[in-house]
Amino acid sequence: MKYYFSFLLCVVALIYTDAMEAAEKLIDHYPEAKNSGCMKCHADIELIRESGSEMLEQIMKQGKEIGDPAGCVVCHGGDPKAAEKEAAHTFDKFYPDPGSPWINENTCGKCHPQHCEVQWRSLMMTEAGKIQGVAWSFGSLTGYEHKWANYAVKNPTDPNERLGSNVYRKYMERLKKMEPNVFVDRHVALPEAPTDISKIKDDPTLAAFTYIRQECQRCHHAVKGRQKRGDYRGMGCSSCHVPYSNEGFYEGDDKTINREEAGHCLVHSIQGTREAKVTVHEKQYSGIPVETCTTCHDRGKRIGVSFQGLMETAYNAPFAADGSDQPKLHSKHYIAMEQDIHYIKGMTCQDCHTSIDVHSDGFLAGANLAAVQIECADCHGTPDKFPWELPLGFMDEFEESPADGSPRGLTKQLNSHTAQGTIYEPEEGYLLTARGNPYGNVVKKGEDIIVHTANGKDLTMKPLKTLKKHNKISDRGIVAMSTVSKHMNRMECYTCHASWAPQCYGCHVKIDYTNPEKCPEQQTKSDPKVKAITAALKKSKKENFDWVAAGRKHMDPEHAADRGESSYDVMIPGKISETRSYLRWEKPMLGVNGEGRITPLAPGCQPSVTIIGEDGKPILVNHVFRTMAGAEGSGDEGQLALDMSPVQPHTMTKNARSCESCHASEKALGYGIDGARNLRRLDETIIIDIETIDGEILPEKTRPQFQKIENMDTDWSRIVSEDGKQLMTVGHHFTLSRPLNNKERAMMSRAGACTACHQELPKENLATSFLHHVAKYTGQLPDDPHKHATLIHKIVLLAAWVQIGAVIIIPVMFIGCVVWFKKRKRNKKQA
Repeated sequence: MKYYFSFLLCVVALIYTDAMEAAEKLIDHYPEAKNSGCMKCHADIELIRESGSEMLEQIMKQGKEIGDPAGCVVCHGGDPKAAEKEAAHTFDKFYPDPGSPWINENTCGKCHPQHCEVQWRSLMMTEAGKIQGVAWSFGSLTGYEHKWANYAVKNPTDPNERLGSNVYRKYMERLKKMEPNVFVDRHVALPEAPTDISKIKDDPTLAAFTYIRQECQRCHHAVKGRQKRGDYRGMGCSSCHVPYSNEGFYEGDDKTINREEAGHCLVHSIQGTREAKVTVHEKQYSGIPVETCTTCHDRGKRIGVSFQGLMETAYNAPFAADGSDQPKLHSKHYIAMEQDIHYIKGMTCQDCHTSIDVHSDGFLAGANLAAVQIECADCHGTPDKFPWELPLGFMDEFEESPADGSPRGLTKQLNSHTAQGTIYEPEEGYLLTARGNPYGNVVKKGEDIIVHTANGKDLTMKPLKTLKKHNKISDRGIVAMSTVSKHMNRMECYTCHASWAPQCYGCHVKIDYTNPEKCPEQQTKSDPKVKAITAALKKSKKENFDWVAAGRKHMDPEHAADRGESSYDVMIPGKISETRSYLRWEKPMLGVNGEGRITPLAPGCQPSVTIIGEDGKPILVNHVFRTMAGAEGSGDEGQLALDMSPVQPHTMTKNARSCESCHASEKALGYGIDGARNLRRLDETIIIDIETIDGEILPEKTRPQFQKIENMDTDWSRIVSEDGKQLMTVGHHFTLSRPLNNKERAMMSRAGACTACHQELPKENLATSFLHHVAKYTGQLPDDPHKHATLIHKIVLLAAWVQIGAVIIIPVMFIGCVVWFKKRKRNKKQA
């Protein structure tokens, strides 16, 4: 009997579970959908949006109007009356990926025309900053101008077409005048990669286009991108708004979708706003997961994976459960690091970054700093001002002085282009970005700030001014942010609050154009051994995929609706390999960014380039290009085209880096890790073998262990010399980006501060010796950091009062004595 009841319970549970799963099937909510030909195969597919949502209702209504009661053709096109797959998936009007930018004006654009129109001018489409960066490192091919993009594109002629508030439009017009090389009016299509490799011998900079097209451009929205673990995604709108797991497998209920083939979305659902609920194995989430963003943001500045607490490494440990290597993610191995505090609190990228940051405002911006309108102070304020008390442009000045002006205030008016997102109650008003647009998810409530996250959390945050008022900021924090006001006026918040930053020093790039058919061995084809070698070499011709050409192939109407590019024959000569000199994460160096603020720096594009010709022989070996003459503090010879890039690491913590990590650090000043003293010169060849005491190598048959790097008369981590000579470029996008100048480094450096006291302690001076002995025998020696700091504090106060006494009290006493003496003398005469 016991087993019988257990059996009944199991049956009931299964029926209930099936009912739960079936509750979100299209035909259960819309019975008429079964009359669509699509449902003959896809009856079990999950809803594209949750039942009852306005979006789903609109899709079903439009579907009915065009003859598809299931609504599938509204997004996917095709023939809903066809009974066979081949007929239903008519490719001249069938869209496997409705989000693809090449066709989304017919799909997403029906309801979201503005976003589909501006996508072509978003930085995620043009990738103009990346292209300019590589062009810069190959000899500043376009100078500071952000000339090239994946596709030719230009701005609208009417400035009022820019999305955003009127205040924002006016603000951006000012920035455009300040940085015309970044806020350009048009981009020219990126040139083709060389196919006649003989030309590279005369002009090695042409290899830059091979590098850009093969290695750098796989992430732009007009292609589906690399199909490897961690990199699976859709195209265009689907890049962000359709979930893909790192493994790339479909795990929904549609039996017709291959579950063993990688490259499919996780489930057939749209992700985006708080209302858009996505169900995976009966668990629900909303918003766009961080993992969706890291599909692309894992290279370059690596801000996506850093936000998650992942730092790439050359090592493959720890081993997996089966003893194999740690699996590669985004083609890399990782170390698990401290995560950003916002990530820990449950925030995702979209909770800070606005629609304009991501989709663009419809006008071209050539670099991240140009496209992003948000600053830390927009929500946190400063210890002395609430966010709404700050002027517009605070921390976004693009000048070397803090923004001033009237308080930015709040608003209850949202921009029209965000009206289809989640609308939250404004309470006392929406906060404004540094550039004057409303944060639609961040509102003021009393002195608190409420952050409505897309994943469903409502986080209450107290601004810095409130924390200071209630003594919730540490003494060190008050000193750093209030007492030393210059910190807040000249520095980015993340300069101190970023706990680490990925730093890949030295990017050694090999571009190998070896073509077996062009090798010298081909001259003796009659030799059987050579024939065998040739047959093997033919299989190893150096070539790879051209991601820009793949995107442009979609321009052909025949390929506009293609779901990806894996079948495209767009291989071009050359094969890229990359490696590093060394990796670091701790305490990045400091410099000035394009906004004119002190910021962390991390290696940007620091290539030492090796190019192998078709014959397998080197054209260049370990070559560092130079920029145009006069750039970045250089003379006629130009500057080393190695860039140390200003970065927002996205590794924020409440606990800031220590004062000593900046004020007593050679690296922070830009002099290199430990002043670059630990590494030998890079522009000298080093041979390791048996040698005399004088360093003479004895064997004749030997090879260099370290081949010299021409031009490299500095270390990868050293950007400025102690006398102020700039040694490499610092942020090639913006006018103001640079190393710290002589005055800033002198003000910042406090190296030797310990010696200032201890040169007299404990017994070098009679007074200090006496005090030291008194402290020693009374148990008052400062034997921990707190006691030491307290002693220094007392000494500072004592010294201040003594000097005040010397300047004010002693003269007053002297004058008093003189007056008293004269008065006494006068009294004596009268007597």
